[in-house]
Amino acid sequence: MPDQPCSGGLAPAAPFTADERVAVYKAIQTRRDVRDQFLPDPLPDDVVARLLEAAHAAPSVGFMQPWSFILVRDAQVKERAWDAFARANDEAAAMFPDAQQERYRSLKLEGIRKAPLSLCVTCDPDRAGPVVLGRTHNPRMDAFSTVCAVQNLWLAARAEGVGVGWVSIFRDADVRDLLGIPERIEIIAWLCLGYVDALYEEPELAVKGWRLRLPLDELVFRDRWGTR
Repeated sequence: MPDQPCSGGLAPAAPFTADERVAVYKAIQTRRDVRDQFLPDPLPDDVVARLLEAAHAAPSVGFMQPWSFILVRDAQVKERAWDAFARANDEAAAMFPDAQQERYRSLKLEGIRKAPLSLCVTCDPDRAGPVVLGRTHNPRMDAFSTVCAVQNLWLAARAEGVGVGWVSIFRDADVRDLLGIPERIEIIAWLCLGYVDALYEEPELAVKGWRLRLPLDELVFRDRWGTR
């Protein structure tokens, strides 16, 4: 039997108030990837619930909602995750030119150990069936939709005073084995979450000279690629 439409109607699309707009843009502009500044205080269940609700409110192609969330608080599980990261991090360091390796190794990436909560975000490509509205010609739209959920959570976390760090340096098989994730499920993100008492005013990698923010006007084209 096909899904039945919900009964919700249209609501006014009025712009936010000035204060509301300021809050939204403040969350966007001051969001940071936290690597080492986590406090040990546990996150209250109601805060975690709000962050997950924000993630679940993300847009998704074909309204497929492909995301799932694995909450990781167990110290032994997090330690095994850190071991997997450490092995991959050593491999990653060796990929950079010698001049950059020392700087790379100086970046503190201790979120898995220090943050009270880790969150593995996954994508189920089969959640809406084999043919999904909007995914017919781009099979990656489910993964892109899941990244929208990550961004929603990140911005909500900023509003809650919760820091978030995205750990991307690991071998997929290590995390899959650690958390019992089926082969057909894609691992999108390992996030570290916890309260912080300070955030960098600019992205940490810019502050530490790894890479600066690109000028926006160099990235905007008019009507076709390369035309400004």
